[in-house]
Amino acid sequence: QVQLVESGGGLVQPGGSLRLSCAASGFTFSSYGMSWFRQAPGKERELVATISSSGGTIRYADSVKGRFTISRDNAKNTVYLQMNSLKPEDTAVYYCRSANGYWGQGTQVTVSS
Repeated sequence: QVQLVESGGGLVQPGGSLRLSCAASGFTFSSYGMSWFRQAPGKERELVATISSSGGTIRYADSVKGRFTISRDNAKNTVYLQMNSLKPEDTAVYYCRSANGYWGQGTQVTVSS
């Protein structure tokens, strides 16, 4: 049974940082690329960052370049999203997705003073 479980969301002030984690199980994690998406209220889900199976290829949405860092630990079957210099417009539910099509349940990130 495939599971992707996100954690690390919460309420943070503008300019603050959060680190999201997505723990995977039920498939060979090291064989698949992983991505983080987000969905703000009333908006479509958008791709935030993606990382290849080995971690050698990484891409970011223009809106988060220079502020967010995606990484993975294949020994721990976990992908991370380090989010710095957070802005109110980063407020959304953040989801991880595996390249073989599975989604996590999402974790809420709220950036507000």
